[in-house]
Amino acid sequence: MEETPMNEGETHKDIEVAPALIAVHPTQDSVAVSVGSDLRVFDLRGGSELSLLDDSSWPFHKDSIRAIHYGANGKLFVSAGDDKLVKIWCTESWHCIYTVSSEKRVSAVALSNDGLYVSFADKFGVVWVADLDGFDGNQALVNKKAGPILAHYCSIITSLEFSPDGRFIVSADRDFKIRVTVFPKKPLDGAHEIQSFCLGHTEFVSCLAFVSSSDYPQGFLVSGSGDSTVRLWNVSSGSLLHTCEVDVQAGLLESNGRGGESNSAITDLCTIPDGTMIAVAIQSLQGVVLLTCDLSARTLSVAKVVSIMGETFIPTSLRASTSAGLLWVVAGVSNLPGFDHPSFVRVRVISGFRKSNFYSSEKEPTLLEDNEIPGGDKMLQKLQGSVAVDEKVLQAAAEAVKVAMSTLLVKKQYTAEKREFRKRTRNDRKTKQ
Repeated sequence: MEETPMNEGETHKDIEVAPALIAVHPTQDSVAVSVGSDLRVFDLRGGSELSLLDDSSWPFHKDSIRAIHYGANGKLFVSAGDDKLVKIWCTESWHCIYTVSSEKRVSAVALSNDGLYVSFADKFGVVWVADLDGFDGNQALVNKKAGPILAHYCSIITSLEFSPDGRFIVSADRDFKIRVTVFPKKPLDGAHEIQSFCLGHTEFVSCLAFVSSSDYPQGFLVSGSGDSTVRLWNVSSGSLLHTCEVDVQAGLLESNGRGGESNSAITDLCTIPDGTMIAVAIQSLQGVVLLTCDLSARTLSVAKVVSIMGETFIPTSLRASTSAGLLWVVAGVSNLPGFDHPSFVRVRVISGFRKSNFYSSEKEPTLLEDNEIPGGDKMLQKLQGSVAVDEKVLQAAAEAVKVAMSTLLVKKQYTAEKREFRKRTRNDRKTKQ
């Protein structure tokens, strides 16, 4: 992987809009937001903003960050994106301990449960893995190189997840496929054993997560898609256990006058800490849909729709901590054309997700006011860049993210003549020496 990453002065022919992302420490020690090339972290435990330290050969990100993730029980944090860089941060010091250059722009990342490996996927469909053995929290890792582990053959990979027991690495792509691969004992030699394929989605697969419990520690896979469904899978066999048509069950269908074109693509989902609740972000919804997963019956159902009223808030990313019973939701975008400040972020928090509360009528999930959020105005100032966000920007961003997601992930349909023309005029052919 010798290709030099994108230089600071480089520009794309067409600047791509990128959604804001959010990640939360498992015990809610900190919360991180990325928008464009900017990575912002706030210390929730100490109530202060955090400064990142990066003395690598390619310090900090120079282009849009496309994936962020806490791992190794919160000891590590990974960020990656369009500058072809994957960065591993120690969350104790927020020092970048490892940077690897990818051959292509990075679209997804995952950290193994034991913290020994980082895996990342590029937009050409190749999944890479790098060894993190030797991390002690202080010293930067040296002489570590990434190697290819598997491939989806020219299809953009949208999501990566390790199974709860660490046996499998699961990858999803824009060609409707989910691949379950046995994670080998020597990953740098490649992963050659495919456990199963989970097939059934009729549009791009946008996101993956695992639901598990003490009775089902191996977990079941859930996936969200551009086909407006969330599906439940047995990863060992690849069998589809249940399909939840979220837009139908949540009453979100509307006549949009576009010949039946869906505007309810699933943009993100995450598991709520008790393991059987799933929060879902939908492209057309000002709020979050909450699903319950009955693991014994292998079914999904809509439990509640938490609306976020008063502003145009269409979530682009959401995550939950394992201890605080809070769901963190972000709406935002970078490279938004036509505005003085082309990048913006809005953070909201929903409470009431402790297992003892959710199934009782005493305390249902509730949207917190800004002054009730952990960290308050100080946290919002750090993560959003300002406490207040203009409504016009929120509206423009919601539409820009929708268009960008469709452009990137919805496969274009070409006539036979157009396909032949594209073959003749393609500019990526290898020339003979």
